[in-house]
Amino acid sequence: MADNTLRIKPVVNTDRPAIGRFIASRWGATVIVHGTVFRPAELPGLVAVRDGRLAGLLTYDVSGDSLEIVSLDAVSPNGGVGSALITAVADEARRRQVRRLTVTTTNDNLDALRFYQRREFRLFAVRPGAVDESRRLKPQINEIGCYAIPIRDEIELVRDLAHG
Repeated sequence: MADNTLRIKPVVNTDRPAIGRFIASRWGATVIVHGTVFRPAELPGLVAVRDGRLAGLLTYDVSGDSLEIVSLDAVSPNGGVGSALITAVADEARRRQVRRLTVTTTNDNLDALRFYQRREFRLFAVRPGAVDESRRLKPQINEIGCYAIPIRDEIELVRDLAHG
């Protein structure tokens, strides 16, 4: 009988090859946010495992009093994996005595905007034209995104851990 329990664990070095392939298939080698080039496969992260298989991954970067979510992927959307990863990364941030979680998405990603706002993130900043600038560093960023919306801007969301 299969064990359908979802387990969240920190990324360890033996996970890196599989994580590298997973990230490359979804993001390429890099993620560019607010002019910063991140390599998610090399960052700290949390892995969600169900039935012995990768169910999701969250990577992050800690700077000052913020833990920035760089990538969040669930193999099968709407199954609770993303929510479990957000809960676990909030716990990790508190353990590190970090005061807030941040995440940046693009103007076309309405599903992500809904997801994060439903998990206590609030709109914090809009960076008009930021994705246009990111294309200079990563030309393969699509021009048109979700719902046929042109991808142009970054939207930053913040969750204050002192209040949730």
